Amino acid sequence: MVHQQSAVIDTTAPAVYGMLVDGQWLEGAGPRVSVRDKFKLQPCATITTADAAQVGRAVEVAHTAFRKGAPVAYERGLILDRAAELMLARSDEFVQAMQLEAGFTQSDAAGEVRRCIQTLKLSAEEARRMAGDVIPLAGAPGAAGRLGFTLRVPLGVVAAITPFNSPLNTVTHKVAPAFAAGNAVILKPSSFTPITACLLAEVLVEAGIPKGFLAVLHGSAEVVQHLQAHERVRFFAFTGSTEVGRKIQQAAGLRRTQMELGSIACTILCDDANLDAALTKVVNAGYRKAGQVCTSVQLLLVHESLQTDVETRLGALVKALRFGDPQNPENFVGPLISEDNAIRVDAWIQEAVAAGAKLLAGGPREGAVVPPTLLTHISDTMKVVCHEVFGPVVCIVPFKTLDQAIARVNATPFGLATGLFTNRLGDALAAAQQLEVGGVHINETSSSRVDLMPYGGSKDSGFGREGPRYAVHEMTEERIVTITTT
Repeated sequence: MVHQQSAVIDTTAPAVYGMLVDGQWLEGAGPRVSVRDKFKLQPCATITTADAAQVGRAVEVAHTAFRKGAPVAYERGLILDRAAELMLARSDEFVQAMQLEAGFTQSDAAGEVRRCIQTLKLSAEEARRMAGDVIPLAGAPGAAGRLGFTLRVPLGVVAAITPFNSPLNTVTHKVAPAFAAGNAVILKPSSFTPITACLLAEVLVEAGIPKGFLAVLHGSAEVVQHLQAHERVRFFAFTGSTEVGRKIQQAAGLRRTQMELGSIACTILCDDANLDAALTKVVNAGYRKAGQVCTSVQLLLVHESLQTDVETRLGALVKALRFGDPQNPENFVGPLISEDNAIRVDAWIQEAVAAGAKLLAGGPREGAVVPPTLLTHISDTMKVVCHEVFGPVVCIVPFKTLDQAIARVNATPFGLATGLFTNRLGDALAAAQQLEVGGVHINETSSSRVDLMPYGGSKDSGFGREGPRYAVHEMTEERIVTITTT
């Protein structure tokens, strides 16, 4: 059964979501997969997954559409602007979907919607102003009478492979700039959170994205492997674990990629930090989305002179956080993406406490909900320190000198972002130069991100940059054009 306007291909309960290929919502030929309510841990929807033949057809449709030509830049901008307007009109629907399938609280889900709208608008602007450079060829010997300029041209078919922890805005950060640049996009969303991606696709179709320029395929790693087998997929944009990113990169060969991978994010509180401002930001950055953000504060590096004060004040703030059912608007922390992940995080906490860590805030796991947790007296061998927790856990680590704190950050294999609270300009600039990360945020936390800025990491945190302007650059290539006039 095919529906042109809705991703729901079956009226039975729970709803069954199909795949978008060539402008139509189709039932996948692969296995059906249940989507769970992350708090109640009960099925709330079903997705139909793609088999190899359907992946191949999606690639061919996308390639054919690209070869026929994308709408001109002005029209691409109009489509993305219309999508932003439609998103605003359907914002409540998106919030409800994310509360259900991602376990986001009201504030987290509403934040995703606001940022998605901004990302769509920014991408529309980039579509209209995509341009190259004038090359001063006449400045070279023997090149008098020659003119030169560059064009930015789209690559073709882009595969966007997206995570559960930002099922709307991260998806938009890949799909919208890719289309803004004139590419066709095949989206493979997380099977934990596919409903939000389907709703976004509905919005883009309604906004006027042409047939073939957007496909949505559901499924497991096999779908990604099928995409990798098609050389007509020219670019892979991936957000997820470092382990999976390595496999995608290896399979890509000479094709281009953008990788936003794992992290152990740190924020540094120097001895002159304004704690009134810093601690509030740390709470938000450590516990929003239940700590399931690549830049969530996992290690809070605190100057030893502030340690007692920070432990007392931050402990009180964390204990005051409400947690549980994401449908309750008073709750700040909801469930993790699965009960298995909650069990893992809880086990790591218990291991740390058994090994000597002190629990300043926290409590017993309830289903997929791990209470916001604050630990001190930790050691470098504890899993909560040396592995990415991806849960609502912050560890306080004292330091004596800024050099020591910078070395502690650089000792991790990751390098996504670091926050630093200080009012000493020299210390701030020294840290900005020495920290081996993609972003350094002064008097902000590691999780400070504005959607128009370049965002990405170094080392095992990946490479390439998101942010519409920067993503458009990643998803296009430069072509030199010269004209001899004499």
